[in-house]
Amino acid sequence: MSLNLRRRRVEMVLPQTWQGRMKAQAIRAADRAGPMASSARENAYARIQDARVWAAPKLKHAARSVEYQLAPRVSMMLEEASRRVDPTPMQMRTRSSWPTMVLFGGMALGAIGFMMYRRNAQHWAEVMRTSADEVKAKAEEATESMKPQGSRKDGVSGKKP
Repeated sequence: MSLNLRRRRVEMVLPQTWQGRMKAQAIRAADRAGPMASSARENAYARIQDARVWAAPKLKHAARSVEYQLAPRVSMMLEEASRRVDPTPMQMRTRSSWPTMVLFGGMALGAIGFMMYRRNAQHWAEVMRTSADEVKAKAEEATESMKPQGSRKDGVSGKKP
């Protein structure tokens, strides 16, 4: 009620000429804004249509992607989660023993290979030692045979003139 009284006071305080001027300005502004508003409306409608033409195939593609790619993955994930949450005890799967046998067989072959490698390395070292000793002995024998053993019977010395 106080709002109504205030409005009445404002109306009474304003002279009629000012109200007339304001009314005339509002009418002129409406006359100018009318055509702009209708062209803006037409432009907005055209742009909305363009957006709809562009967006329709994009939305269709997105829907198909969700249907064929995302939905099955989400379904599998939810199914797995339901299996994990299920309070019934899980059945133990029987595993075949062949992977374990292959693993142990590979480990055994590796150990045998390592043992053979070590034995061959030791054998090779022994062979190298004996061959080095043989070469040393032959070298000593060759140096011994190269030493002068005194004078020759024909009177020729071993030295060159």
